[in-house]
Amino acid sequence: SGFHPKDTLRFSLHLSKVKSKAELPVSPSLVGTCLKEILTEDMRIACQSDNCRDQIELVGCSSSLLANDLMSNRQQHKRPNVHLNQDPSTSETDGSSYTELYPSPQSYVDRLQAEDGPLKVEDGNMYLPPVVESVSSFKPSRYQSSLMPKENKPLEVGILRRVKELLAELDPRSAAKHITKADCMVARILDVTPEVQKRMGVSSGMELLTLPHGQQLRLDLLERFQTMATMFAVDVLGCTGTNEERAGLLHKIIQIAAELKSTMGNMFGFAAVMRALELPQVARLEQTWMTLRQRHTEGAILYEKTLRPFMKSLNEGRESCPLSNTTFPHVLPLLSLLEKSMAGGEGTEPWDMVEVGVDVVMFHLGAARTFAQLGGIYCSNAENKLQGFQEQAEVLELFLTDFQMRLLWWSRGAEEKQALRYAKFDQVLTALSNKLEPPVRTH
Repeated sequence: SGFHPKDTLRFSLHLSKVKSKAELPVSPSLVGTCLKEILTEDMRIACQSDNCRDQIELVGCSSSLLANDLMSNRQQHKRPNVHLNQDPSTSETDGSSYTELYPSPQSYVDRLQAEDGPLKVEDGNMYLPPVVESVSSFKPSRYQSSLMPKENKPLEVGILRRVKELLAELDPRSAAKHITKADCMVARILDVTPEVQKRMGVSSGMELLTLPHGQQLRLDLLERFQTMATMFAVDVLGCTGTNEERAGLLHKIIQIAAELKSTMGNMFGFAAVMRALELPQVARLEQTWMTLRQRHTEGAILYEKTLRPFMKSLNEGRESCPLSNTTFPHVLPLLSLLEKSMAGGEGTEPWDMVEVGVDVVMFHLGAARTFAQLGGIYCSNAENKLQGFQEQAEVLELFLTDFQMRLLWWSRGAEEKQALRYAKFDQVLTALSNKLEPPVRTH
């Protein structure tokens, strides 16, 4: 039942041929014999290739069970011979033949482990199981920064002022490069050492995201996404100057989003910046958005006509990014689906809506398989786009999750549960927004 369709066809044709030639009725013995002959032929074909692993993938799922045997035999690991041509009814009773059609008390892996015994380090090919991480890579309480003291208060005015100054001096493209570098480091797209790969069990964080033991990385990326969006929202809502000043800041953030999308191909950073602009506390600032349309018309048009529709299409699975330009694909839907309890926004995303939910979910789950296979390409793209880039230490700090968590929740508050932190801060954002533009009371 687990055969590839091509293997099922091969088996059916072979069974018919043997049955007619020998004039035998179909029986478990005959079925077993045909199955073994197909596996033997696949094994012979695979052995003729210098790259056994690639060849085994080509010959189909029916021979995939032989992959580990084949590779081990190439490395002089000796196992008892398996008599592929024997009849199942006369098979050895110790369960050593994995082609038997009858149930065995041991699994295939258990039998191999019992036959081989523990692998030795001297073999040079020792398999180490991946490490299941249970602690976040973010350590805000231990984070030391030149921009803040050891103990700071939430949203400390002096730190916010310095952040505002650094952002004002920064051009959008440079900001996008700093964000992309930080994003790719957290996601383990860039600078992944062999030791880290060994601990992960895979070569890239993009593949780890799709695996059960990648949960902590998924949670860390969701934390980074929420914190980055909140940080940009605070930049806007904490700007207590004139509408013109806030509109200018909105314009710069829109330009950063455009650079992340088009120049850097960083869909993760792009989604975080767009989330900041779409937060209710920012979107309700009618006077600020009106001033943006008047003073920065091109920025307003870019946001309304290009960036917002593109973000919507990405979430709904109607748009994708060219592989040659992508450094960090749009993994947010996958993160939200796999870690729904931590993602927030219950019922507000396209995949939560009944009328389109199933199709959108299937699209994003299918896209996850692609992400897992293309980690090397994303790494190459990121290295090319950041080639020759000299980051500024203070600017890079602005976009580090540890720094942002310290700034938003201070050193102790950052250790609280995520849901509680964001619920409290949502109230803070609402208060800041209402202070800038008091809600109109209707009688």
